Amino acid sequence: MTVAIVSTHWNEKIVTRLHDHAVDAARGLGAKVDEFWVAGAFELPVVAQACARRYDAVVALGCVIRGETAHFDYVCDSVTAGLTRVALDEETPVGNGVLTVDDEDQALERAGGEDAKEDKGADAVYAALGAVAELRKARATAPKR
Repeated sequence: MTVAIVSTHWNEKIVTRLHDHAVDAARGLGAKVDEFWVAGAFELPVVAQACARRYDAVVALGCVIRGETAHFDYVCDSVTAGLTRVALDEETPVGNGVLTVDDEDQALERAGGEDAKEDKGADAVYAALGAVAELRKARATAPKR
């Protein structure tokens, strides 16, 4: 399997942790990994779409931390809708590992590492590559209409 991991530079301390764990997880599953970096969350869907046309799966990683304005809501909604659209339009699994949190502590708890509660970078890889396997099975066994 091939996987493109697309990560943001915004909140880079957190995203680098997500990214490293995602790469390790994908390679641990035997996938060929290519890495792409974009400025922020808004840029994820367009690069993810280009990758979805060439890879078995795409994993999008980022971190959006709530601020004092409605910008958080717009970014989160747009990114989620954009990544969902990419997956459906390209029929390619997209693992959404974009954290949407209230503060940096919440992000660190979800980004893996020592004493973290979750590892969303690795989880996004497992979800995307698991979907690849199921899509392959469905396409190989499903009767044509």
